[in-house]
Amino acid sequence: MDNNFKKKGTAFVLNNEEGDKIAEIHYKDTNEDYVIADHTLVDKSLRGHGIAEQLLDKLVTEMEKENKTIYATCSFVVWKFQENSDKYDHINYEKHKQA
Repeated sequence: MDNNFKKKGTAFVLNNEEGDKIAEIHYKDTNEDYVIADHTLVDKSLRGHGIAEQLLDKLVTEMEKENKTIYATCSFVVWKFQENSDKYDHINYEKHKQA
């Protein structure tokens, strides 16, 4: 699947051919050196295909460009940060605020 995530405000969204939102990751901008990842949604027809992690990776890439870390309140993002710390510790706000 060619995932063409579009930035819409403070979210990255995937729409189907009809233009309906079928996946998104949302964050809140704090106007500081971090954002709050607070919501991830993937349509049940797409679950199990890695779309949520691809959305997270898109958010990570964008926040790296902005030199920001991510504070995870979304349960999926919290889980991914814990499950794959080697991949995400560099962007995890919780790991940096103690430094």
